[in-house]
Amino acid sequence: MSEIKITGVMRAGAYSPNHIGNDTTIFNLVVEQLRKRGCEVNVLSEDEFINGAPTCDIIINMCREARSISLLQRLEDNGCLVINSGYGIENCTRERMTRILLGSGIPYPESLIVNTDEAIVASLAKAKIDRCWLKRGDMHTQHREDVTYVRHRQEAQEVLQEFFLRGIKRAVINRHLEGDLLKFYGIAGTDFFYRFYPFEQGHSKYGDEAINGKPHHDAFDEEHLRSICNAAADALGVDIYGGDCIVGHDGTLTIIDLNDWPSFAPCRNEVAPYIARFAMHRIKIHQNR
Repeated sequence: MSEIKITGVMRAGAYSPNHIGNDTTIFNLVVEQLRKRGCEVNVLSEDEFINGAPTCDIIINMCREARSISLLQRLEDNGCLVINSGYGIENCTRERMTRILLGSGIPYPESLIVNTDEAIVASLAKAKIDRCWLKRGDMHTQHREDVTYVRHRQEAQEVLQEFFLRGIKRAVINRHLEGDLLKFYGIAGTDFFYRFYPFEQGHSKYGDEAINGKPHHDAFDEEHLRSICNAAADALGVDIYGGDCIVGHDGTLTIIDLNDWPSFAPCRNEVAPYIARFAMHRIKIHQNR
């Protein structure tokens, strides 16, 4: 019988917009890698986890539902090993992420955090922000409209009103940045790091990558990119991460988003062993406490 018992919790489909298959695939690949290493992995859906299915004291998860996150945090507080941390997952919601990254000195767009029933045109004018992105601030993205690009201040006000009518109470407004859009993936404490231009690979959830258009391949410091991505993930408290970065025409790098456990679609076969080895390392530390 295996000495290492793990509960694996998959991501609910509502939190895998346009990526249900990709999220399921990477999770299954990691579970397969862990089983090859002698672990016994019992896989639960997020609903089963929320509804009280028995769990081990080692939990590897892709959860994003608010009730799941609260349960993960309680289990962590009681001594369980949880990868990714429920606290880290919560930190990847837009308002918390914005506050943490700006407060940690991570390069991040100028932003406003607002109530959705506010009048924002004057605030945007004061900040000299026209083109911008409105993002729901309270939870992870479920719908295309949860992240919306707008071309001027009045349009921003109209989209904010739509958020309010949908019952969303808080929003983050990020200044739109010109430059090449890069996606990146990383695993804390490992040498795995993968980045690519999503426009060129046709990698997209909603087609928003087209707004920045075809990349110019402006030069930038690769090591600095890796450094700020790792620093951002560390500030948020997530170990398995991915996100988006803008490369300015002068080589300036700015993180615009960071997510807990993304799909790793372009590199999932390569990354799965890294995630499993990382998990085994954390499990060894946990068992030797």
